[in-house]
Amino acid sequence: MGDPVAGYTSRLQQQELEIHSLTAELESLKNPQGLGLSPHLDGLREENAKLKYRLNVLKRSLQEERSQCSKTMMNINQRLQEIFGEAIREACPDLENPPLAVTPNQQAKFGDYQCNSAMAMAQMMKSKGLKVNPRQIAENIQQNIPDNELIEKTEIAGPGFINVHLKRSFVSKLLTNLLLNGVQPPRLESKKKVVVDFSSPNIAKEMHVGHLRSTIIGDSMCRLFEFLGYDVLRLNHVGDWGTQFGMLIAHLQDKFPNYLTVSPPIGDLQAFYKESKKRFDEEEDFKKRAYQCVVKLQSKDPAFIKGWNLICDVSRKEFQKVYNCLDIQIIERGESFYQDKMTAVVKEFEAKGLVEMDEGRKIVFAPGQQIPLTVVKSDGGYTYDTSDLAALRQRLFDEKADIIIYVTDSGQGTHFQVVFAAAQMIGWYDPNVTRVEHAGFGVVLGEDKKKFKTRSGDTVRLMDLLDEGLKRSMEKLKEKDRDKVLSTEDLTKAQRSVAFGCIKYADLSHNRINDYVFSFDKMLDDRGNTAAYLLYAFTRIRSIARLANIDEAALRKAAETTEVLLEHDKEWKLGKCLLRFPEILQKILDDLLLHTLCDYLYELATTFTEFYDSCYCIEKDRQTGEVVKVNMWRMLLCDATAAIMAKGFDILGINPVSRM
Repeated sequence: MGDPVAGYTSRLQQQELEIHSLTAELESLKNPQGLGLSPHLDGLREENAKLKYRLNVLKRSLQEERSQCSKTMMNINQRLQEIFGEAIREACPDLENPPLAVTPNQQAKFGDYQCNSAMAMAQMMKSKGLKVNPRQIAENIQQNIPDNELIEKTEIAGPGFINVHLKRSFVSKLLTNLLLNGVQPPRLESKKKVVVDFSSPNIAKEMHVGHLRSTIIGDSMCRLFEFLGYDVLRLNHVGDWGTQFGMLIAHLQDKFPNYLTVSPPIGDLQAFYKESKKRFDEEEDFKKRAYQCVVKLQSKDPAFIKGWNLICDVSRKEFQKVYNCLDIQIIERGESFYQDKMTAVVKEFEAKGLVEMDEGRKIVFAPGQQIPLTVVKSDGGYTYDTSDLAALRQRLFDEKADIIIYVTDSGQGTHFQVVFAAAQMIGWYDPNVTRVEHAGFGVVLGEDKKKFKTRSGDTVRLMDLLDEGLKRSMEKLKEKDRDKVLSTEDLTKAQRSVAFGCIKYADLSHNRINDYVFSFDKMLDDRGNTAAYLLYAFTRIRSIARLANIDEAALRKAAETTEVLLEHDKEWKLGKCLLRFPEILQKILDDLLLHTLCDYLYELATTFTEFYDSCYCIEKDRQTGEVVKVNMWRMLLCDATAAIMAKGFDILGINPVSRM
């Protein structure tokens, strides 16, 4: 038996192709000059009428296919844009690239969505010498809205706003689809390869609070792309190469001369690094030997490679402690991976005449950039510029990436701008085809609004920060007497969920471009837009069915047999809010700003509270407290809310627990 989903998709694609072909044929029939003066005008008109009939039949068929909801969630905003895009083309066929603006309506009394294209179209026409009232344009658009599955009615308001009211029956079907099939991403046109470069600490140095943002933001971006069906490669571009390894290996040789046969007990790599740096700055003989070690390392001398690997392994173990706490999956591919590729990159730029000499350095100027890239230093060594060019080239040509995202602090924005410009100049990629982007972020500030430091002025170690989070979250749970009702195992799970969830959410709920103030007190507050509030809200929603003795099997059966009624205003508001999830994800896909998802989850939680306070899900006997009635369609709305929140948490990398 064939796959019904594959069959549906194939039919859908065939119909869309035929519609496109028929539309083109209709357009050609509208243009008699292109056909020559035909004596058979009546015949042409008859053919035109037949084509229009066939086109409408196909459109109705396509609409019916769509209305029989597929397993994936529909992006309602996107579907409305398709409908209004067609209406606008019919209403104003001579207007090239007309603006298309469809947004959720901010005031429920005016409808559910709003098309605001008419005013912008009037401005476009005015610039071409045509004065048309935007309200008249709106009326033309309204008259040309094709038959569709989701619009109940439209109304024109003010200067030309088109207010859209959705069909409650169709929204109910979409919610049933969600309940039966789970939170499924919208259909992906093609499975693209995505490379996300994030975290990227330096070997032999502690991960500090500065690495926190890159790690959390990068992981969440990966989770989003993975959920949407992309092929994602998560890369950790660690600093594992360079002159500092010469001094580290020289110090290793002195402190642990038998390191080749006995694994050295380097307990504190940070202290080890500081010792070697002090000797490098103060001892001339040690400094010379450190430079010799660099040469030996670069020539791949086995003894020096082993020393380098030992140092890297100690760092990896420390990094992994952080990644385990934050549930981060990432593949290490440091600067050392690209060393052998840098010579070829320089030769390629030289062969195309793009390299200039500057006081012994080899530099590359990219179009529109004020600062050059230094691809070879005056001593013949390579630089970060060379390494980043080699990494970008490898990701484009070897990994065949369609999308490459670098998640680093905003201070590196100019550097990446020049690297990307150089890569485009040499013809490695076309920005209209391949998306290469720097997702920059601001710094973490202390509550004094200054750069986050310890009291002694040192950079805050990331593990110390995470340990403090665990301590504070346990205090918060005990403050709520959760230690008296939860088992030791459940209490520990709740502690980790709250601690790490709050740290992640505090970061992700701020616009990444801005600096943000790190405050344990604020992030652990269970009021307002915090993970603590959302986690407690989620636990309460999940407990509603449990308190009514309704198990998952009963909810599943209800989803198959019970219509989700949306008659009460708060039911309708919640239903629409739930179905905005795909359009929220699409927006983040476009701008890579994850705070939009946090804002949405907070809006969903508060909308649910309004619903729960106004609509009885369970009715109990006032005397005995026994459940006397269960409004099952409302229980299904509870279940749908929990499902969307769980998926939202998953994308943010937050792990909620069933009991808290």
